[in-house]
Amino acid sequence: MRPPPLPPAPPTRRVARVPGAAAVSARAGLIAGVAVLATLVFFGSQARRAPNREDAAADLGPSLAGADVVLITIDTLRADALGFAGNRRASTPTLDRLAAAGRVFTDAHAHNVVTLPSHANILTGLYPYQHGVRDNAGFALPASVPTLGTLLRRAGYATGAVVAAFPLDARFGLGRGFDLYDDNFPRGSNPDQFLLAERRGDEVVRAALRWWNGRRGSRRFLWAHLYDPHAPYEPPEPFASRFREHPYLGEVAAADSFLAPLLGPFLDGKDGRDPPALVIVTADHGESLGEHGELTHGLFAYEATLKVPLLIWWPGVQPGRDGRPARHVDIVPTVLQALRLARPAGLPGRSLLGPPAAAAVPAYFEALTANLQRGWAPLRGMLRERQKLIDLPLPELYDLADDPGESRNLFAAAVAGRPAPAAAPAARVLRAALAAESAWPAPSQPAAKPVSSEEEARLRSLGYSAGRTVAPPPGPPGPPGPPAGGVYTADDDPKRLIGLDQEIHQAIELYAHRRFAESAALAREVVAARPTMSEGYVQLAVALRQGERQEEAIAVLRQALAHGAANAAVRRQLGLALTEANRGSEAVAVLRPLSGDGDPADLDALGLALSAAGRPAEAVAVLEQAAAAAPSDPKALEDLGVVALRLEKPAQARDYLERALKLNDRLPIAWNTLGVALYQLKATAAALDAWTRAAALDPGQFEALYNLGLVAAAQGDRERARGALTRFVAAAPKARWGDEIGKAQAVLARLGR
Repeated sequence: MRPPPLPPAPPTRRVARVPGAAAVSARAGLIAGVAVLATLVFFGSQARRAPNREDAAADLGPSLAGADVVLITIDTLRADALGFAGNRRASTPTLDRLAAAGRVFTDAHAHNVVTLPSHANILTGLYPYQHGVRDNAGFALPASVPTLGTLLRRAGYATGAVVAAFPLDARFGLGRGFDLYDDNFPRGSNPDQFLLAERRGDEVVRAALRWWNGRRGSRRFLWAHLYDPHAPYEPPEPFASRFREHPYLGEVAAADSFLAPLLGPFLDGKDGRDPPALVIVTADHGESLGEHGELTHGLFAYEATLKVPLLIWWPGVQPGRDGRPARHVDIVPTVLQALRLARPAGLPGRSLLGPPAAAAVPAYFEALTANLQRGWAPLRGMLRERQKLIDLPLPELYDLADDPGESRNLFAAAVAGRPAPAAAPAARVLRAALAAESAWPAPSQPAAKPVSSEEEARLRSLGYSAGRTVAPPPGPPGPPGPPAGGVYTADDDPKRLIGLDQEIHQAIELYAHRRFAESAALAREVVAARPTMSEGYVQLAVALRQGERQEEAIAVLRQALAHGAANAAVRRQLGLALTEANRGSEAVAVLRPLSGDGDPADLDALGLALSAAGRPAEAVAVLEQAAAAAPSDPKALEDLGVVALRLEKPAQARDYLERALKLNDRLPIAWNTLGVALYQLKATAAALDAWTRAAALDPGQFEALYNLGLVAAAQGDRERARGALTRFVAAAPKARWGDEIGKAQAVLARLGR
């Protein structure tokens, strides 16, 4: 199997959009992938080394008892992507000002390399194996585990959080302890259709400031989460033009600019009416940008993704750089000491405000996503005194002081007999420090829960896969699981499988650019290389479905089941493909078991299948149940509109669709279907406007273009008709739209005369 070439350019779309439902038959929305490939920017060779001044840390400033607290987490922010870290290409004046006046910890590390567990570490002060959140999907923080929000609210603080993306949705448990937990990012017919799967940082900051200013006079704790540097890298102007060659740095610069209204008043001293504030800024993890072959993050735990920026500021802090090891689990103890609040028992971290620790401070880390989602070997490791052990079937040991780029594996050198005198004892010490309960799965750890269809689709829209087996077998959940005897071998090591990871990413990138046949061909290679891994089958199936090859998709998904990849995502895709192939009764049989837990997205898929099976009354009942279960999600309302049209009830369809669009007005399928309902109600002008909106939101809305062109031509609106039909003829796939293309060409010929 060939490793694909790494592309030199970033993706040009925020998410992949998919064709919507046909005018009245209204096919089900299709789950799409998201481009996550990175532009390759190697900061290690481009950034100048920052000054290495390390001031004594015994006394960093006065007591902050009663102070306000602001925690800012910036998703996917490399430690070396900032001006104050020495990166000459970076433009981060806001954070540079804060760093110049505050305390910068130059050796700070995360414990996870994906969003949800890393934020759980930050907010609880616990390691992932202690609080139980090990990946972005299938886990939620137990109600028994207090967060920093919980602790500060008990101390009399008003607590507010504003988060930018679905991995931090309130359903995952981090919202407990917050008076406000604002997770208002877009929801709709299918998360993969959103132009933005996240909120931009300026929207986050505006919401955060509204809450902050509205609580003046109270002691306040604010957590603001920005997602902008996450792939794909599409910074807004003027940063897109300024960073055309390095769009990741453009996203970082944009995030920095968004923070200026929040951080500027502290630095300018304009909040004189307020008590002093403790401000902490960090990242949940970094970004590989191609280092070690990893395109984004989540697979490995090298410094590109494990090392993070960390800075602390408050009025009167002794500024400077602090080279002591710092960890995410140290943040909660630091805040509690600064505020003179009691520290709960059992926290593994220590305050960063006191003197250096007498003994070396170890840091545990893990990367379990590939294990949980693909069945590859789980990655755990320890970092101590700049020695780093990565515990895999092919173990790795690095001396970061001498080899910060992790290019010389001392463990492999020792095994090969090359000079590495410290490797064996260092490896033994670090491996012995790995807590037994950190192994996955440990007897004390609950199994990962099956991932709902909504979680799966939303995480795919953000560039994550999220597969899980329906009923996890003994051992690590997720296909294929460990080999017989529960022992992973070198063939399961992510380093050996990096080419496969790159092929998965490239297949998603091709899909995002609507190159469905090429995406399917590459996904077939993934399936052939790892036939028990569900992810390849799912990507192949969605590409085939988008290419109107439903019967092939059905055959592929049944092949997945035959190979033991009994994944809920596979079954869900099979149900959707059967619905699109007008095999509604078979789709109902496949989807009914998935809907038993009441997941709204599974109920919605079942409702469409029932409608396709000619059981509209049952379809309406199921879709109403889905709408009640998720009142903020317009998906079920949109599909109720589709079913109402099939029942020849256009007024009812219009009402459902208008309710859906009040929740989210950027849903192309809803606009297209509303146009049909309005046309049937003889509101022709409004129908034309609805189709125009659908086509503007999604250029692949061929139904809307076709409807718009024909009806505009009939109304004598020649310019509008010509524009819509020209776009339709040029872009619509001939295999699916051959008859309609012929009719459109005939209308264009008449318009030309």
